[in-house]
Amino acid sequence: MPLQHFENLLRRYKGQTVAVKTLSGGLYEGRVTEITNDFVELIEVRGEETARVFLLYQAIESVLVPNSPANR
Repeated sequence: MPLQHFENLLRRYKGQTVAVKTLSGGLYEGRVTEITNDFVELIEVRGEETARVFLLYQAIESVLVPNSPANR
């Protein structure tokens, strides 16, 4: 249950594009498509290629929603 709050936060952004930084320094930007109690799935689009990225909640350091009013 310690990550329940984080899971609920990500559910608000399902279908939207987010930028995620992991504890290992990886940067991922994609559309939130799947949320479980352990991980979030992003669809990254780079040019004509798409990639599915699965990130465990324990590995996520920060999440930024680029089009959020708080970021303007």
